[in-house]
Amino acid sequence: MKISTKGRYGLTIMIALGKQFGEGPVALRQIAADHDLSEAYLEQIVSPLRNAGLVKSVRGAYGGYMLAKDPSVLTAGDVIRVLEGPIQPVEGIENEEPPQRELWMRIRDAVKNVLDTTTIEDLAQYTEENPDNTGYMFYI
Repeated sequence: MKISTKGRYGLTIMIALGKQFGEGPVALRQIAADHDLSEAYLEQIVSPLRNAGLVKSVRGAYGGYMLAKDPSVLTAGDVIRVLEGPIQPVEGIENEEPPQRELWMRIRDAVKNVLDTTTIEDLAQYTEENPDNTGYMFYI
């Protein structure tokens, strides 16, 4: 499974919002500037995240976006599924021979497990000085 820029930047948005959780809305222009990304592209990405109930928008001069739920309950899997669709390494898995089908299912399950057990809070708290605070090594 290859994660596109949509999924990668979606996680970037969610991590930035997770780092500011409880401190009010964050402007997308700030996230774009901090990560040298296109604000227009982030606007396109944040829309499905809002529609899925993962983020909420706040209008006004001090508006922006914030997580709709505590970052400890939102997972990387939630974000990737909204932006990339179902997690599957191979299409047409049911047509594979049994040994290959078993391999693809194991890979799928392993990826799902990592994505579904890694919270936005884990990612927001990650530092290179303390990479093991989540149990995983992340390079984002």
